[in-house]
Parts: sequence; C-alpha cells; structure tokens
Amino acid sequence: MSAPASLTGARLDRAYSPSHLVPSLRHYLDEYAELSTRARSAPGVRTGLRYGPGSAERLDLWTARPAPAPVQIFVHGGNWQALTERSSAFAALAFRRAGAAFAAVGYGLAPATPLDEIVASVRRCVRWIHENADDLGVDRDRMHLSGTSAGAHLAAMALVPAGPGEPAAAGLLAGATLLSGIYDLEPVSRSYVNEALRLDADAVRRNSPPDLLPDDLPPVVLARGGVETEEYVRQHALMAEALRRRGALAENVVAARRNHFDLPYDLADRSTPLGRAVLAQMRLPHDQPAPTSEETG
Repeated sequence: MSAPASLTGARLDRAYSPSHLVPSLRHYLDEYAELSTRARSAPGVRTGLRYGPGSAERLDLWTARPAPAPVQIFVHGGNWQALTERSSAFAALAFRRAGAAFAAVGYGLAPATPLDEIVASVRRCVRWIHENADDLGVDRDRMHLSGTSAGAHLAAMALVPAGPGEPAAAGLLAGATLLSGIYDLEPVSRSYVNEALRLDADAVRRNSPPDLLPDDLPPVVLARGGVETEEYVRQHALMAEALRRRGALAENVVAARRNHFDLPYDLADRSTPLGRAVLAQMRLPHDQPAPTSEETG
C-alpha cells in the first residue's frame, strides 16, 4: 500500500506536516518542555548517561523501586531533525508511579547526522541498557521500547537486524510501542522532510521497516491519534499489516480524540486504551499508588 501517485508537491508536504491539524504546535512543544523539566526535578533521576561515542548519544533515566524494575525506553520524534531527550520526559513520572523505570533517549539530528547513524544510535542504546542493566537498576528481561512519529520509525528500525549475522535489538526487548509513526520512507524522500534527511533510493530501502522486520518479534502496541493526516493514517495501516503478518500485533489503538502531538501523554495513563495496553504489556500491577515525595520533589 504505497502513497497515491497524485500525492505530490504541496499536498505531499502537507501530509507530512501534522502540525497543520492542531491550533498551535508551540503549545505542545512548550508543554513537553515544562512537563519534562518538572520530571527532571524529582529525586532519583540520572541525567546525561552516555550510551555511545557520539556527543548526542546520551539518555536520562528515572529509576523505580523495587529494583530491578521494568523499563520503558522512549525515543522522541521531531522529523529526525528536532527535539532532544531534555524535552521528552513528560511520561517519566507516570511510569515511575506504575512501578517502571523510564529512559528518555537522545540521538544526533539530521542533517548533521545521517539517518543510518541515527538508527544505529537507537540500536546501540538498547544494547547498552541491556548490558548495564544491573548498574542501572532495571530488569534486562523486561525492557520495552517506544517512540513517537520519527521516534516510532527509529524504534521500529531497532527491531530490524543491523546486518547479516547481527542480532536485532528485538531479541533484547519484551515489547515495543509505536505511536503515529512513519515507516515507508519513499514518499518522505519526495517531501520537504528530505531536505534534511537527503535520502536516496538505497537509503529508503534499508530504512523502511515494514518489509525488513524479522519474523521473531516481541509483541508490539501500535497506536495513532484519530486526528492525523492521510499519510500518517496510511503509514499506521501499513505497519499494522506488517506486524499482523508476523503475529506481533498485540494491540492496534486509534485514539479518537488524540492528535499527533498529545497521543504520547497516554503512554502510562491507565484511564486510556493506549495506557492500559502499554502497562499490561509491561505486566505492571493494576493499582497505581498516589505520587510520593520522591516523584514530586
């Protein structure tokens, strides 16, 4: 299921600009930053942990008790060229209340960092957390990976083996969650987004996960907002079919009242279908205690 041939030029660019469906993108960017700052002020946060050699290959970790705790590893969006881990911690305290650790992942951004290197960073991050699980206080058998928008693409690519004979991060994960993702990069390569990505046909093929996913996958929660552009709806359906063929589609969530930018708020919110699916996948208890002084600072 490819993008319609008629989807070109300004119409294609608009289809990959979900911000035109919301009153204010700045509202969400400011809210991400505010909520992340609040989370970062809580005790028990380890910031700037280096997981790879690149200057941007750092993560922030919210620990949870009792340790070792399951961990949700979150990859931010931003069209592969914006945002950082510093503004991607808005779900951290909700996961901690549910009994899980939370890692906000940073990575190099386009155009300075090629997409292949960004993909390699996320794979490296998953391996690093697995290798250092004891020191980090996380359960290496209960590692979960999530991402939104471009971050969902990167999380999906982490499930793909890096090369012949090389294991995928999929083998290290107990589950994954993909939100409002971009998975077929061919139309992206014809849109304004490619001004930063600079994808050619080969790069498109090796970085479009639906046809690259292995048969052996952890269960995946797939979600999108009800308020999305036609291309994000198509991309979601494409990935749903790819996961279904491999028997890995655990939940397919369409949150009717959510859009591309506020859907991630539901990640650990048990009152929402997405939050219930994610927390059930992590095998977390149903009761959520009230926030503690450790969470609120």
